[in-house]
Amino acid sequence: MKLHEYQTKQIFKNYRLNVPNSILITDAEQLGDALKAIGDKCALKCQVHAGGRGKAGGVKLVTNSNEASEYVNTMLMSNLVTHQTDEAGVPITSILVEELTNIKTELYLAMTLDRNNQCPTILASKAGGMEIEEVAESNPEDIIYENINPSVGLQSFQIRNLITKLEIPKESFEEFTHLIKTVVKIFYDIDASLLEINPLVISDDKKVIALDGKVNIEDDAMFRHPDLLELRDRTQEDQLEAEATDLGIAYVNLTGNVGCLVNGAGLAMATLDVTNQAGASPANFLDVGGGADVEKVAKAVSIILSDPKVTKVLVNIFGGILRCDIAADGIVSAYERTGSKLPLVVRMLGTNVDEGQKILRNSGLNVTFAETLSEAASAISKLSG
Repeated sequence: MKLHEYQTKQIFKNYRLNVPNSILITDAEQLGDALKAIGDKCALKCQVHAGGRGKAGGVKLVTNSNEASEYVNTMLMSNLVTHQTDEAGVPITSILVEELTNIKTELYLAMTLDRNNQCPTILASKAGGMEIEEVAESNPEDIIYENINPSVGLQSFQIRNLITKLEIPKESFEEFTHLIKTVVKIFYDIDASLLEINPLVISDDKKVIALDGKVNIEDDAMFRHPDLLELRDRTQEDQLEAEATDLGIAYVNLTGNVGCLVNGAGLAMATLDVTNQAGASPANFLDVGGGADVEKVAKAVSIILSDPKVTKVLVNIFGGILRCDIAADGIVSAYERTGSKLPLVVRMLGTNVDEGQKILRNSGLNVTFAETLSEAASAISKLSG
């Protein structure tokens, strides 16, 4: 789950990290009061779950109230398109009005998981304000890594390494050390998969300030954080993905036209690969899981059928905990609820496969059966649509 900048900065404030004063507005009429508190010279920052907002016009420094009003009236309730969004972009439902900071140095700092070394890692760079992907591509030597051994935690020598390599001024040592220790604590406390401060700035008076903030929280850990779950912004999510998340279904919306129903993440990946190789284009990654009942399967298929891009459906089920007859009942139920006539190709193996195929044959649906995944992919690619 992603957090907005203003939500991330509130967490930073709770942990006693320095952030600029700011006020969130959700209506243009709130701008006047915000400017009175922050000042006419300020930064206006659109709150969206997408990187690259600055380059896309989602951040603007203004010098007077007229300029601020024009920007807010133009941007609020519009969509922002960045290199991380589709052509439709993401809606701007709030703007952060933030005081300006006298910046002496801009740095990059983040904490994430190093899956190769199986440990958390701190990433830092003197190239603050830039996309870290750009730095990695053009000057990979500028990125500093400090892997944290989970058994012993962050060590003092690692902080000293960061201070030295980032050329932190002596007057900022104490605040920078506090920030690094706190970032690590926050990362663990909220089960984050990413915590990014870009830029992390050192001001003219040597204060260490998080000028921006981004947090992603591991979805599988959200049951431990009901308070953070309240921060979820559904307006920033793909609506089909949001609906699937609410149902406990692993679903990712893609760009093709073949709706895919699969039980098991590995099976889903194999299905996408083989379908692509056959010349068809998947419209989604959907893993209904092994413990689904008829209702969950029905809702999963209904999500697929509600996607206007989908013109045909591929089912690849290996019956185990999820029996083939349960999957078949769910598929038929979804088609009946939606009134869909889309053709489907079904490959079923495992527990109660004969019963499952019988249910589908007797359903009146436009079904093509396949014995292997390759046959199923070939069949789906030959269907019109």
